[in-house]
Amino acid sequence: MLTPAMKNELRGVDGPRKAAMIMLALNEDQAAKLFGMMTDEEIKEITTAMASLGNVQGSTVEALFVEFVEQMSSTGSVVGTFDSTERLLLKVLDNDRVQNIMDEVRGPAGRTMWDKLGNVNEAVLANYLKNEYPQTVAVVLSKVRPENAARVLATLPEEFAMEVVMRLLHMEAVQKEVIDDIEMTLRTEFMSNLARTNRRDSHEVIADIFNGLDRNSESRFLSALEDRDKDAAEKIKALMFTFEDLSDLDPSGIQTLLRNIERDKLALALKGSSETIRNLFFTNMSERAGKILREEMDAMGPVRLRDVDESQAHIVTVAKDLADSGQIMIVDTKSEDELVY
Repeated sequence: MLTPAMKNELRGVDGPRKAAMIMLALNEDQAAKLFGMMTDEEIKEITTAMASLGNVQGSTVEALFVEFVEQMSSTGSVVGTFDSTERLLLKVLDNDRVQNIMDEVRGPAGRTMWDKLGNVNEAVLANYLKNEYPQTVAVVLSKVRPENAARVLATLPEEFAMEVVMRLLHMEAVQKEVIDDIEMTLRTEFMSNLARTNRRDSHEVIADIFNGLDRNSESRFLSALEDRDKDAAEKIKALMFTFEDLSDLDPSGIQTLLRNIERDKLALALKGSSETIRNLFFTNMSERAGKILREEMDAMGPVRLRDVDESQAHIVTVAKDLADSGQIMIVDTKSEDELVY
């Protein structure tokens, strides 16, 4: 019979945590048999609780066994860890199934629901998402791989797609309950796994997505975004191609760029750049020009980071203009195909 003290021990302990404590208190063979009679969802819910349980006092375990009309030997306390949870599952389930469950339990360290969602045909997913609220679609696209999000975004109706982009741009932290609802719906519709919760800057998310678009779609979305939020559009364009990305230019492209930028701008930009970028420019200059530029950089002394950023952004803009006019070629090294802007 539960005493008042025992009831106090169990106050605030929910069902999954109670089940997790008891499973850990049993020996591995007994626990394995119980796991063998559960569904994947039940196993996932209990093992998630097990892996985050930590230390549990023996008095709490004893109160649980009394509550469930069980007997327990005196073992002091139990400890829930990823390793002990995985070991129990391996007693009754095959390795692949255990790995899938533990990947979900571990969260960010393992595979996620959104990885599998990325395997869904973009037309099928877009057809489903176009009937959802733009905010829901924004949450989904912020969590799948950028290349998958790009394909879905390009397939959505244009007006709706821009609403999604605006929601992405101004997205705040999403409540767990909302994520849970979206996960449950997606799991039902697409047989997917649990979602990631890593928060990324909204501009970075959109920049990665836009990088996966074809040139026409990219220009269309950026133009529409500039009409709505010019500052955000400029930030995204800067993220899509940075000063450090100039390292992907061939020697001819670097030499063309050098002929179209002011030397003082270049000196300031290189002052805050990586050694790789510096070497790239210097090796494409004459020895005399390189010497003069180095002397100018040394004579500057300390410079403000803001000034460096402005000079680098200016040079990137010049590079993009040259690429648009066909004078240089910018290669997207993150894609298997070469993209000419």
